[in-house]
Amino acid sequence: MTVDAIVVGAGPAGSAAATVLARKGYSVILLERGSFPGSKNMYGGVVYPRILDQLHPQWWNEAPIQRWITRRSTMVLTDTQALTVDFRSASWGQPPYNGATAYRPDWDHWLASKAEADGAQLVCSTTATGLLRDGSGQVVGVTTDRPDGDLHAKVVIACDGVNSFLAKEAGLYGDVDAANYTVGVKETIALPKHVIDERFGVRDREGVDIEILGGTSGVNGGGFVYTNFDTLAVGVVLKLPKLAAQKLRPEEIIANLKAHPGIAPLVEGGEIKEYSAHVIPEAGLSMMPKMTGDGMLVAGDAAALCLAAGIWLEGVNFAMASGMYAAEAAAEALAANDTSAAGLAGYERRLNDTFVLRDHRKLRRAPSLVLSDRVQHLYPHMIANTVERMFRVDNPAPKPGLRRVLNEERKRAGVKLKDLASDALDGLRSFG
Repeated sequence: MTVDAIVVGAGPAGSAAATVLARKGYSVILLERGSFPGSKNMYGGVVYPRILDQLHPQWWNEAPIQRWITRRSTMVLTDTQALTVDFRSASWGQPPYNGATAYRPDWDHWLASKAEADGAQLVCSTTATGLLRDGSGQVVGVTTDRPDGDLHAKVVIACDGVNSFLAKEAGLYGDVDAANYTVGVKETIALPKHVIDERFGVRDREGVDIEILGGTSGVNGGGFVYTNFDTLAVGVVLKLPKLAAQKLRPEEIIANLKAHPGIAPLVEGGEIKEYSAHVIPEAGLSMMPKMTGDGMLVAGDAAALCLAAGIWLEGVNFAMASGMYAAEAAAEALAANDTSAAGLAGYERRLNDTFVLRDHRKLRRAPSLVLSDRVQHLYPHMIANTVERMFRVDNPAPKPGLRRVLNEERKRAGVKLKDLASDALDGLRSFG
């Protein structure tokens, strides 16, 4: 079979790409190795869907969301302390909405169905096992695990996930470094809706996103708690080399997080319904492959387009945007009858001109800063102890000043002044 384009992977990036190409009148096959789109996909649970305004206007009227995120909390944990910065906004619970929790099987299935409705041909339970090339070396299709299943196309868009074998086979990736990856591990815990509403202080479809620094049993990473309609997503994101260097298993680390006095009251009485794990490309700009090759483009997690910057933890929006821009560049190249790397160069131009790579360039220092040993193991104690001392009433002793307390707790935590200044500068460059 020969078509204009093959999109490999029916996740958010692939479905967005297939939708754009189909709408422009090109024949496109959307390949999915799972039994249905989303059947094998896992993520923490929050979608930031602003990019959908362009692809599916008023998407909120039909998208399968669980709750609208109206409250965002950042929590710092030590073994016995919890400091939370909490923000909520009523406007986030109204169109056009800021973010939402969703189940990936529902979300991915919905996005793929939109691509099908626009004319893309969805083929499930089919794995792309390799690339087809012509005499000049240009990619002209993929091989599959079906008998006589070779598929030919003028352009291939690889949206086949974090371990993109197609991008690696095409030579678009350099050496793979385990330090650039984390593993996200999640439990889905069932609780009645009214219990979730009461514990998290929300109503109706309002939801809460809690991002956690600390609570990962000494392994560099972070934790999260997200509210779905009648379940919680509770999990950790762990740096692979640090996880491998100690003896605890991820499920034990989650158990320790759930037992923490700052988390235990939120999950008490819940029943575990699901356990899942997923490798995450964490290093941002420093680990991205070449996005364009002769006859081929790479998008979504396959292109390491995941933003892990502490304050911002995003992936689905970058996946959908990169899929859209890859399809626009592919359509441009197909119209010009030039699907070489030069003909597909419009893809990287679009990435560079939009938030996709602008955000990654601005925040290129953030992943290494957030996952550094000082931020992970020293600063939580320094911050929590400083706040505890400022709130504690020690009469008849006079109240200490913040500067004095902070300096004493910095020294107690083992943070050198020059390191604190260096990290503050990196933070200002990233988030300022």
